[in-house]
Amino acid sequence: MEIALYNIEPFIHNTALMKISQYHKDNGDHVEWYIDFKRNIYDRIYCSSLFDFTDKSQVPSNAITGGSGFDLNKKLPAAIQVSDLDYSIYPNCKTSYIWFSRGCFRNCKFCIVREKEGFIHSVQPTNINPNSNSIQIMDNNFFGNPNWKDSHIYLDKWNLPIIFSSGIDIRIFNQEQAIFINKYVKLIRHHVIHFAWDNPLDDLIPQISEMIKYILPYKLMCYVLIGFDSTPEQDLMRVETLRSFNIAPFVMPFNKFDHYQNRFARWVNCKTIFHSTKWKDYH
Repeated sequence: MEIALYNIEPFIHNTALMKISQYHKDNGDHVEWYIDFKRNIYDRIYCSSLFDFTDKSQVPSNAITGGSGFDLNKKLPAAIQVSDLDYSIYPNCKTSYIWFSRGCFRNCKFCIVREKEGFIHSVQPTNINPNSNSIQIMDNNFFGNPNWKDSHIYLDKWNLPIIFSSGIDIRIFNQEQAIFINKYVKLIRHHVIHFAWDNPLDDLIPQISEMIKYILPYKLMCYVLIGFDSTPEQDLMRVETLRSFNIAPFVMPFNKFDHYQNRFARWVNCKTIFHSTKWKDYH
């Protein structure tokens, strides 16, 4: 069979397409990136999208589509889901994408994970990229997985620095997790350890105080969701609290078309401005 992969988000290493590619290659099929003038020779065309705002107007009408950018409830066939990842389709990729769990035990109103992947459950990690210099742990809530400690069996064998793609859940942070982080997380350029302060009603000051006993503040960054059940006063309170701990905040607007949210995010996320200008003086 002739299989084509349609690359709708070229700056992302799409792991669904990597699984699809590996599955078909294992079954003796020829796989390549979609070329328009060859569209009539393909037996199947696959397109996967992560984001609902990605332009899909050029996707072939006969393509098999999926991913959160198309339909949350559409799943890969079971035979493809258990396939390894074909890293060869992204020859410049230097990381390995690994899941030890899927889903989450939380059910935040602004998040699609619970709807998409269900309650948190352990999964078998896939293969390592032979060109990898790091491991990106893709779990939505790594330490929320009751079996997270078993990951050391793999991490010791792979012996590569790790990055938490979705950050860590500071609400359940403890000393045991800190020891794990300090053992396996070796900071790579431009990467820090992330956590989130999404709900302004959550008092995270005790957890933050505990975290910086083990992890230096400059190694931390906190995502701050604004515009979702929060007031401007609550947004500023969270940001200034993080500043007082010398932890870098990173503001994420819930509504990217809202003037205030975009303005506040620009003030916080441009660190030169954030460190030199108070919010009340920002124009």
